[in-house]
Amino acid sequence: MCLIGRHQVQASVDEAAPVVASFSSRGPNQITLDILKPDITAPGVEILAAWSMGTTVTGELGDTRVVQFNIISGTSMACPHATGTAAYVKSFHPTWSPSAIKSALMTTATPMSPAKNSDAEFAYGSGQIDPSKAADPGYNATTLKIVTGDASTCSAATNTTVWNLNYPSFALSSQQPGSISQTFNRTVTNVGAADSSYQADVFAPSGLVVKVNPSSLAFKAVGEKQSFVVTVNATIGTKALSGSLVWSDGQCYQPDCRISFLNKFYLIYCFLFLK
Repeated sequence: MCLIGRHQVQASVDEAAPVVASFSSRGPNQITLDILKPDITAPGVEILAAWSMGTTVTGELGDTRVVQFNIISGTSMACPHATGTAAYVKSFHPTWSPSAIKSALMTTATPMSPAKNSDAEFAYGSGQIDPSKAADPGYNATTLKIVTGDASTCSAATNTTVWNLNYPSFALSSQQPGSISQTFNRTVTNVGAADSSYQADVFAPSGLVVKVNPSSLAFKAVGEKQSFVVTVNATIGTKALSGSLVWSDGQCYQPDCRISFLNKFYLIYCFLFLK
């Protein structure tokens, strides 16, 4: 119960939230299963938004109501939340590239529950967007030039596999059930404290083994880059496996405070998704 002016307003809590709406698009990525999509989740259901006075509330015949604001649901409502968050992060870090901002949004997202979202990461990606954490992500992953959208081309010397794309998440698919393994190379840039150290904490279900080398990273300067290798070994059946890698400074742990770096692993039996 809260007071607004002289009136009492009964506040309620939706125990199901956060959950991805049924009309929201799902993964996997139809171009390549080894890049996880979607990237992130943002509020998009029953959002109070500006509304054109050139139309009516519903746009239906017989509706004569004209309003400045309306309650709307859809990607058109989630997109402004993500865009606004990106602009918010940019205000703190004006020199960051679009890829760096995207990494900050993904690696600080609040993990969501697969119990409430049956499609799990194929519904919510890295999780629900968190503007305050994204503005101070600890450190973020850099990306390959192809992601930045510049005019660079990949030569034979720089060409790489999709698994080594310096992306803020990991994904791996298989054409059939059984054992599968893969290594991922990632490079991160310190945008936190100059003198800082992080320890790799892996959370993985039965059937999924994740190793990180090195298992700790120590930075001496802001802007310093370091690389690490993730090795994934898994036994997969007809269901996807997912886990997480959290780089922790020993003080903050998911989900109570800032996550320095969060990656998810997805092992997919492709047959389930082919049409």
